[in-house]
Amino acid sequence: MTTTIRTASTDADYEAWRAIRIAVLPYERCPTVAELRALDRPGRLMLLAEVAGELAGSGLADRSGDGERAALVPRVHPDFRRCGVGTDLLRVLAEHAVAEGYDMAGASVDDEESRLFAERFGFVETNRQVEQVRRIGDEPRPAPPAEYEIVSVAERPELWAKAYHQVALPTFPDMDHPVPIKVSADDWDKEWINDPAAMFVAVAGDEVIGVAGLMLDTDRPERAEVAYTAVRREWRGKSVASTLKRTSMAWAAEHGVTEIYTWTQRGNDNMRRLNEHLGFSYGIVSLTLRAPLPLSGLLR
Repeated sequence: MTTTIRTASTDADYEAWRAIRIAVLPYERCPTVAELRALDRPGRLMLLAEVAGELAGSGLADRSGDGERAALVPRVHPDFRRCGVGTDLLRVLAEHAVAEGYDMAGASVDDEESRLFAERFGFVETNRQVEQVRRIGDEPRPAPPAEYEIVSVAERPELWAKAYHQVALPTFPDMDHPVPIKVSADDWDKEWINDPAAMFVAVAGDEVIGVAGLMLDTDRPERAEVAYTAVRREWRGKSVASTLKRTSMAWAAEHGVTEIYTWTQRGNDNMRRLNEHLGFSYGIVSLTLRAPLPLSGLLR
């Protein structure tokens, strides 16, 4: 069975790429075509795989969040697995990463079959995340705090840029990553918010002290992903994070969202406990993998 692999370039290609992602990961929010377009940059490669003229898979090669490795994402439609499509996609993605100068690749898998596939090419587990899920019911807004104010980014758009400098940059090193993630101000605007009305900040005087909110899903508007939640160190232990999260949960109830979910890294026990306290239950476990480039096992 011959696999034809080509670069995704048109909006129709991007919709096809989205179709594969949704088929493979129906439980995760998929970026819209417009969001994918906004992420276009030198070195980022999006692929489509076809077998006998039928869409069979997709691929993505991009820089990782920490900028130290290439993120490789081959995906195969369930109807075309065990036919070599994933290997063909991974080969093209890995060769592109090497050409871009990377000597390490990263990937993530959510099921046993994908883990075994990745291990064939030298990937090993380095971290894991657990999904936490919360059904949305009657969610009253929390009482206004005395020491700070909760506002949406839609109400005060200028606070999102301040949140990057005053909350995001100081708290990114606290995330459980071997190498701290690197997020530019441009990435913060493009990738970390998609509806200002669903994103909230905590403000004390002229300072932003915390952020939390939701990433809305246009394909499944009844579900939303919990956005980056963080509080400055000196404000922790004062219920800022829980107040922000309860505010976003109340917003979800008011806007027809019936379920929210989040991914929490191993080691982030404080956030897991907070989510448990707020009524989240546990779901899928996702493994973070790494392998040196060039990948072993990719013989032509």
